Amino acid sequence: MEGTIAQEVAALRGQTVAELRERYARVFGELTRAGHREWLIKRILWRLQALAEGDLSERARRRAQELANDADLRLLPARAARNCAERGPLPAPAGYADSRLPPPGHMLVRFYRGQALEVQVLPRGFEFDGRTYRSLSAVAKAITGSHCNGYLFFRLGKHGGAS
Repeated sequence: MEGTIAQEVAALRGQTVAELRERYARVFGELTRAGHREWLIKRILWRLQALAEGDLSERARRRAQELANDADLRLLPARAARNCAERGPLPAPAGYADSRLPPPGHMLVRFYRGQALEVQVLPRGFEFDGRTYRSLSAVAKAITGSHCNGYLFFRLGKHGGAS
C-alpha cells in the first residue's frame, strides 16, 4: 500500500492543473473551479485514501455534520493576497484627517541608507517613486522590504512634526 501512495503522489505532482481538475472530477464526482495545485493534490490524495481504507463511520459522520452546521466552511482555497500598491488608496471617511499627517500636497522627507526619500501626501493615500500607496506603512514596506509602522518610519509625532 505504501508504494502505491508514493507512486500516486509522484503521478499527481507531474500533472497540470487542468489534469488535476479532471482527476478531481473523476474521484469526487463533481467539478471544481479550484486552480491551486497543492490543494487539488491534497484533496485528491485524501479522497483516494478514504476510498482505499474506508471512510468515516456513520456515527463520526453525524457528529461532524452537527459541528459543521453553524461553521463557515471554505469550499475553495484562499485567493493570493494582492500587493498593497495594486489596490490603490482607500477612501477616507468623511471629515477624517489624521492629526499626525501634514495636509495633502506636502512632502515627507526621510533619509534612509544614504538617500533622501520623498513621499507626497495625497488626499487619499501617498505617492512614492511614481506609485500610489494606501498607507504610510505600505510605503515603508516598499522601501525597507519588511513590515513596519509608517508613522514611526517617517518619524511623525502626535501633531504632524518630528517626534
